[in-house]
Amino acid sequence: MITIKSDEELELMRISGAIVGKALRECEPYVKPGVTTLELNSIIEEIILSEGAIPSFKGYGGFPAATCISVDDVVVHGFPSLKVLKEGEIVSIDVGAYKNGFHGDAARTFAVGEVSPGKRKLIEVTKQSFFEGLKFVKAGARLGDVSHAIQAYAESYNYGVVREMVGHGIGRKLHEDPSIPNYGKAGSGISLRKGMALAIEPMITYGDYRVVIDEDGWTCRTRDHSPSAHYENTVIITSNGVEILTL
Repeated sequence: MITIKSDEELELMRISGAIVGKALRECEPYVKPGVTTLELNSIIEEIILSEGAIPSFKGYGGFPAATCISVDDVVVHGFPSLKVLKEGEIVSIDVGAYKNGFHGDAARTFAVGEVSPGKRKLIEVTKQSFFEGLKFVKAGARLGDVSHAIQAYAESYNYGVVREMVGHGIGRKLHEDPSIPNYGKAGSGISLRKGMALAIEPMITYGDYRVVIDEDGWTCRTRDHSPSAHYENTVIITSNGVEILTL
């Protein structure tokens, strides 16, 4: 069931979203060769807790950490660990924060030191694919218009669009209806309405879009081991259009 948020609830969501945005912004300087993904997780968790919030992901469905940190061919749901980041890798960091009864959720892909032109382009196109989809997020539009715009932009660069992992509604629960694929047919799907809150999150691959899940049941990586990038924001539909809460 899709929940429509009141103005008061949306104001609380702005608080959670701002905490997520702050955590991603403030962790970026620490993303460099030699740091472990567990250290990045600890930095982000400390920022979330300092704002009087709790990490949305920790314990969710048994997930063990405050953040999902995914390196190179890992698309999403990577476990923070003692893995040391190396020059030339890319790392996707997915963060959620829960405060005042509401969640915020966002992700970014960062370059570790100097990366190849191909990886840098992948990061840029993944980010822009979000904003291409965002152009269609408004009351009265169809959800399929958003999905189609993301897919068309990413595939215009011959990148893969992951099918198995999708965006979602968000609010009192971390994952709410509707599911938001990053691929689809324009003019299809539900009509968007004022008061909806959505976590839109393109997951784009340099090669084949197909993925596999590791034996841990969480870690999702590209089947062909090509690099993958992830860009996500929590957005709300208002009477004035759309507002991003997690920048």
